[in-house]
Amino acid sequence: MVFADLFFIYFFMPLCILIYFVARKIQARNIVLLAFSMLFYAWGEPVWIVMLIAYSFLNYMTGLTIGKAKTQKRKKQALILALIVDIGVLGIFKYSGFFVENINNLLHVSIPVPDIKLPIGISFYTFQTLSYSIDCYWGKVKVQTRFYKFLLYVSMFPQLIAGPIVRYSTIAEEIDDRHTDLKDISEGFSRIILGIGKKVIIANSLNTVVTTCFGTAENGYSGIGTISVLGAWFGAAMVALWYYFDFSGYSDIAIGLGRIFGFHFDENFKYPFVCKSITEFWQRWHISLGTFFRDYLLYVPIFGKRRKYGGLFLVWFCTGLWHGASWNFVIWGLYYGLFVFMEMKLGKKRYKNWNPIFAHIYTKLVIILGFGIFYFENFGALGKFFKAIVGANGNPFSNVITRNLFVSNIFLVTAAVLLATPILPKLKELAQKKAGNYYFMQGAGIVMNAAVLIISSLLLLNTTNNPFLYFRF
Repeated sequence: MVFADLFFIYFFMPLCILIYFVARKIQARNIVLLAFSMLFYAWGEPVWIVMLIAYSFLNYMTGLTIGKAKTQKRKKQALILALIVDIGVLGIFKYSGFFVENINNLLHVSIPVPDIKLPIGISFYTFQTLSYSIDCYWGKVKVQTRFYKFLLYVSMFPQLIAGPIVRYSTIAEEIDDRHTDLKDISEGFSRIILGIGKKVIIANSLNTVVTTCFGTAENGYSGIGTISVLGAWFGAAMVALWYYFDFSGYSDIAIGLGRIFGFHFDENFKYPFVCKSITEFWQRWHISLGTFFRDYLLYVPIFGKRRKYGGLFLVWFCTGLWHGASWNFVIWGLYYGLFVFMEMKLGKKRYKNWNPIFAHIYTKLVIILGFGIFYFENFGALGKFFKAIVGANGNPFSNVITRNLFVSNIFLVTAAVLLATPILPKLKELAQKKAGNYYFMQGAGIVMNAAVLIISSLLLLNTTNNPFLYFRF
């Protein structure tokens, strides 16, 4: 089941909210949420719900063992077991085929390549269970003694499939004590509608532009061989905006649903394209993933010592690999890591002296090129992309196709760029501060939400399959 689906919007979500609020006690509400979360996950892949429960039980038992252990050695043994199983199972499902393919290419052998279907959301809920076990070992969280409460944390349907990666410490207290008022419900629904609009109206339209420019993996990226220089840069910029609206839209829906149920998830995106450095970009983009690697991997001892740059390399290698079993993702991660490393060497003081206009141009070019790398999972197509952006493919700097594509999508591109910045929230904030505007702004907000929901619903009528991009990660 996906959020951008009429069945979810008009049946599953309202029914869950209705039954949730009919239940008065917190224990009953937790059971309602857990039941709907199990149904949500089992709707698409009922076979994998067993693994989700097993994952949760292993890390639940790890927490109990750590809490009861009388020696540090026993705690470490329990943690190591959980790490081996969690990372091992993720590796088997997500990377076994990738590793075998590379061994075959490197050693010129013909080992059968396993074709294992990837359980939806495994990358996200694995990191949640890992963070809980590690935090228990470090003494950062209290051990959860009730399994159904821990299972609720892992499987909660708003963030189960595609994040954000929610730490147990973020919602530990709210599992047992939370309250929802009218403001929470109002702002929660507004956030949900915003997310649906981002996905259905903006992201899906940008997807059409991208496939027109580059083609898709299924058709061998048919457009990349003939695209102009400006067309290649335009297409890569559309990829960046497409991924932003798709993934941030999902995060908005997840955060809005959590708010209605009394949970306060951390923000996952904070207008990343307004950044003035690549370091700042990653402080604003997919924040839950970046902070996970920062807190649990950056300072891991390498060969017995904490190594600043070794840890940095490891973080960015894993950031790329986490996104998929393909070398382009690894290159993408290391590519960003290289610029973060360069900015670290340059130093914050010297970087602040850069001309702001130059800083913005530099970051946007790096980001656009980076998402071009992200898009092409085929090395041949990636090579053609690199040639296209510098004109080495023999194609013109611009052509009629590129100009027509841009002109025909000028309103979409303008809206996407505008909505990717905090300009509209700033204008709304200024308008609300003026005396006498409160009720007008409230009414305008209701009208805008209704319009976005109606438009999104009409667009979804003609859509049979509308998954979010990060489902596959």
